Amino acid sequence: MTPPPGIRFGTAYYWEYQRAPDLGRDLDLMARAKIDTIRMGESVWSTWEPRDGVFALDWMTPILDAAHERGMKVLLGTPTYAVPPWLQREHPELAVERADRRRIPWGARQEVDFTSPVFLRYAERVVRAVIGEHGGHPAVLGVQLDNEPGLHLIHNEPVFERFKTWLAQRYGDVERLNEEWGLTYWSHRLAGWEELWRPEGNTTPSYDLAWRTFQAELTTEFIAWQADLVRELVPGDRALTTCLAYQRPALHDVRLSEHLTVTSGNAYYLPQDALVHDDADAPAEISWFTTTPAGLFQAADRMYASRQDRFWVTETNATSIAGSQLNLPPYDGQLRQAAWALVARGAEMISYWHWHTLPYGAETYWGGILGHALEPGRVYDEVAALGAELDRAGDDLTGLTPDADVGFVYAHESKWALGFQPPLTLDGRSPDPDSYERVVAAFYQGAADAGRQAAFMAPAQFKRLPTIVVPALYCLSEGFAGELEAYVRDGGHLILTFRTGYADEEARARTEVAPGPLRALAGVRYLEYSTLLEPVPVRWPGGRDVARHWADGLEPEGAEPLAHYDHPHFGRWPAITRHRVGAGTVTYVGTLPGRRLMVELFRRDAPDSSRLVVADAPQVSVHSAVNVRGERLWFAHNWSGHESTVTITGPATEVTGRREALRPGPLRLAPYDVRVVK
Repeated sequence: MTPPPGIRFGTAYYWEYQRAPDLGRDLDLMARAKIDTIRMGESVWSTWEPRDGVFALDWMTPILDAAHERGMKVLLGTPTYAVPPWLQREHPELAVERADRRRIPWGARQEVDFTSPVFLRYAERVVRAVIGEHGGHPAVLGVQLDNEPGLHLIHNEPVFERFKTWLAQRYGDVERLNEEWGLTYWSHRLAGWEELWRPEGNTTPSYDLAWRTFQAELTTEFIAWQADLVRELVPGDRALTTCLAYQRPALHDVRLSEHLTVTSGNAYYLPQDALVHDDADAPAEISWFTTTPAGLFQAADRMYASRQDRFWVTETNATSIAGSQLNLPPYDGQLRQAAWALVARGAEMISYWHWHTLPYGAETYWGGILGHALEPGRVYDEVAALGAELDRAGDDLTGLTPDADVGFVYAHESKWALGFQPPLTLDGRSPDPDSYERVVAAFYQGAADAGRQAAFMAPAQFKRLPTIVVPALYCLSEGFAGELEAYVRDGGHLILTFRTGYADEEARARTEVAPGPLRALAGVRYLEYSTLLEPVPVRWPGGRDVARHWADGLEPEGAEPLAHYDHPHFGRWPAITRHRVGAGTVTYVGTLPGRRLMVELFRRDAPDSSRLVVADAPQVSVHSAVNVRGERLWFAHNWSGHESTVTITGPATEVTGRREALRPGPLRLAPYDVRVVK
């Protein structure tokens, strides 16, 4: 697909929510801000179909016409994630059952079992009505299928029965299941499929992994079903996407994205001081929003990885996010910083949620570009200035492919397995179900601090970069272990962490000396490991830091110790080792290092010395990407409230400014500034 020129600049626009709608004024203000794409229609099934089988479709036509007159494009949504009152009243059995077997009461959204044939009949009818009526309009750029899918694990009885069928297809018979899952334990052996216990009572790790895999497949199946349906209704040039919230429990974004033409997702972050670079020894918070500059880049790199291709940001902050208690409008310049960060990592569209702040509803205090007064203010002015800047950059931004020199293997199966049996704690005792994300974020932060550029990949997407990090890949297959060995022998640098390779694809702990199939490759073994209830000092030649949360008792078998615990008990073991294999190297990290040690780990492989732009201070990040013409652009961000500089090493032209020629030497960055050069 030929990339569109430049970057699309957009916002969600809900004319139907406004108490005093003024379509012409809204669209004119958008046009003045260079907003060229609006997202509409995905949340209002009860407006499209106010009563069972009674449709109201014409209200959208004037909006589409007015957008088309101004040269704007529309991303039109299917409204299936928020069901109307009449449907839940007619079919209360559609309500999702939670693990405690209680039905989710109607009153929010995504409360229904979308796998039900009853629901699918109603969903198909409304999709055919809405998209059949409007999908061919010349303003329609594409269709968003549903919204933020995968919110719930569905425990309804028909879904559980499907799960048993799914297991039977996967394992063949219960005797094999008994052996694979170790069901001799606690007298769980099954005599027939009818004896399978329900997931809410489950304590078996392999069962939970299968249940999570199955639930993610249901979500993928639902979006694929909608994609096939919509393809019947729209011209072939329409994009198909869905807005992904990456922390949804029933989501495998890579498999789902196979059914889309472009990946779209949320990129929410806390602004103000949470988006300022500091030296705190804590990685980004990764939930439905993120913190820190590294967390923002990580969110973008995850979106790129869904299809290993450019992506759309269908939702990001305009101002405050979440509820009435968390009002954090961005500092001057931070909206611009965040947008350019996302562009640098492959975003083809930046779209704000949303245009006008709602006067009612659950998201009353989720701020839009316009506040409750609906008057342009500081946020609108910054958005407009950014829109003009993106517009001036134009074709320079077309088809940007982000550079990367370090890859992160991200595996949903290991995330789910370590959610069920977490290695990390929240308070020294309670298990942290987000352990996997904590490990990934800590190593990503280290790479970012060391000036590295990252790319995520699923095991099935494995591609060779100078450095590959395999964080907490608990469920490791023999086949992928072989791929990692070939990568190292051919000259790659592989960074392995604790918990990698400890279990197999069924989340069963391996009955061999750890790290199992990676033992010879890593040149280490271990027979014991320990939770670290308090940080333990770590030393290495030239520095000191701490180890947190975990310690593998590493015994070198050819590997060279790089860092040691400074502790009367743990000091017998190295914290980090390095092993030469073929033309490459394996670094094994048996703990969660502090931030200084993490930077040291990644700085051993220095970034390319031929960079055109070099950061002069820790609060400055530099990323690069190559456009469709083969030109490399460099994005320099100052993540602080103090002036800083970067060094230009050769002749350059500024993309974000007046396109003036830049001589080699220092380039000033104002507080919260971004400079883009080529």
